[in-house]
Formats: sequence, structure tokens, C-alpha cells
Amino acid sequence: MTSGQFQGPMPGELAYATTKGAVDALTITLAAELAPLGITVNAVNPGPTDTGWMTEDIKRELTPMFPFGRIGEPKDVAKTIKFLVSDDADWITGQIIHAEGGFKR
Repeated sequence: MTSGQFQGPMPGELAYATTKGAVDALTITLAAELAPLGITVNAVNPGPTDTGWMTEDIKRELTPMFPFGRIGEPKDVAKTIKFLVSDDADWITGQIIHAEGGFKR
């Protein structure tokens, strides 16, 4: 992995970037379509999260890019999702929530 791999445009990642854009567009469109039925639609962008795929080299490179000084963990994203599916979030729809700990690209 080269320095800056996670910054800005992602050369060589056209399919990945395209699908992320599609998820954003689908989230906004579905939210408008389903709101009359009382259904909320949101997406969560967790940023780099250590779900077991990261090598120690990747962790060392990414850690300084998080203001909290640590890599995201699945529990961080789970708390965001727990909120979004709760009654407390019943007025939130059509949003892409960047729950990525201030990740600096």
C-alpha cells in the first residue's frame, strides 16, 4: 500500500467509487419514495474499519489519519446504526452518515 491510498480520488478503484456513488443516489431516491409509507432510508459510510482485513502495516499508515488516534472498530459503526433504527431517528431520512471518526483523506 502506498501513502495516500485513501486520499481524494482513488485511481484504479473505478468500480468501488461507482458503487459508492450509486448507494448515495439510491439512498436519497429511496428515502423520497418510501417516506409516505413511514419508512426511513439512510446509508452509513464507516470509513476504514478494522474488521479483520487490515495488516499491521495498513494500521500504522492509517492511524495518524484519525484525529482520535485509533482505527475505527465495528462497534463504532454499530452504535450509529443502532441510533438510526431507533425511534430517536424517525425524522432522519435520505442521509449518508459519515461515521468515520474524522478520518482525514
